Amino acid sequence: MSTDRRGFLRGLGAGAAGVAIGGAALAGRTAHAAPAGPAAVAFHGAHQAGIVTPPQAQSAHIAFDLIVDNRKDLIDLFRTITDRARFLTAGGTPPEVGIAGPPSDSGVVGPSVPADHLTVTAGVGASLFDQRFGLAGHKPAALTAMPTFPDDHLDPARTHGDLSLQLCAGNRDTVVHALRDIARHTRGGMQIRWRADGFTNPPRPEGTPRNLMGFKDGTSNLEITDPGQMDRFVWLPAAAEQPWTAGGTYQVVRIIRMLVEFWDRVSIVEQERMFGRRRDTGAPLDGNHEKDIPNFAADPVGEAIPLTAHMRRANPRTPESEPSRILRRPYNYDKGVDDVGNLDQGLVFVCFQQDPDKQFATIQRRLEGEPLVDYIQPVGGGYFLVLPGVRDAGDYLGSALLSLA
Repeated sequence: MSTDRRGFLRGLGAGAAGVAIGGAALAGRTAHAAPAGPAAVAFHGAHQAGIVTPPQAQSAHIAFDLIVDNRKDLIDLFRTITDRARFLTAGGTPPEVGIAGPPSDSGVVGPSVPADHLTVTAGVGASLFDQRFGLAGHKPAALTAMPTFPDDHLDPARTHGDLSLQLCAGNRDTVVHALRDIARHTRGGMQIRWRADGFTNPPRPEGTPRNLMGFKDGTSNLEITDPGQMDRFVWLPAAAEQPWTAGGTYQVVRIIRMLVEFWDRVSIVEQERMFGRRRDTGAPLDGNHEKDIPNFAADPVGEAIPLTAHMRRANPRTPESEPSRILRRPYNYDKGVDDVGNLDQGLVFVCFQQDPDKQFATIQRRLEGEPLVDYIQPVGGGYFLVLPGVRDAGDYLGSALLSLA
């Protein structure tokens, strides 16, 4: 690691101990990575983990503004993120330092870092491809800033970003520790723009987990174990418009506040007609079980399932709507109360697809004006291109892009 890289990415306090940023060595001591046991999710591969990985219980979605201003420092930053993610996802014992310097680890998860099914998923926003790094000619046409849809209430401070990280793990302290670690080692390279923490509910009593409106969320999702569906709807192919994106995917993050105090005063009949499903079982209103397929063709006027129902607009199950299917990976959030004492709860909606406009935005346009808009407020998020996976120990996130002239 070069002296330039060490100086540019030095965090607060780290410089006093002569800390090497990439996590390979600190004060002359080597970090010892634990074997990738059952609790470790493989870091290397054609695709990044955290996409088809079964959702973990805890998450943090963070967008960053980059404060580097040249290609060399950008490469150093991406190498550092890769180094830290590689160590954190495998787990292990942080290196020791002398008594004169700050500790090499925050200690949040104890003296040894558990893998805890941690995944670190990195993406880039459209703003990365401005004039700072000479990447404008390599920006994929599908990567744009997330538009404001008619029912949105977007806060600019909670929207967009140069770079995104999705951290998911089995426990909250693992996610907090990973964010602290990455933030420490990249302090000179990027600054947090916004953050949304999330959690998943256990299935109650069974089947798909519920959102904070009480309804099962993601019943008709794509099947993550089906490579055919993933290749058709999620992964970018080798023949993509920008070949460096092959193996990546587009991520949409939407922070959606739910006006739960108002929702909780709506009758169960009206709630179910807005969703098109039974709240208790998740079954469509014309069915008996969660996985029953609604028969829209037999209900053309919406007698059983209203034409305005969320599930009917989101997925009309027609040949025309089939190409817009997405892989959902949502998390609930609870931020306490707002400035006037209302509960601030909702959904960190996350989905993956080959083209955010042809898939996510097409669905969003079908949902415009649905009855649910009186009870939800999209307030932030962004579009990001999730980078292809890291092939091996010599590779790093974004290498295919950053090696281009």
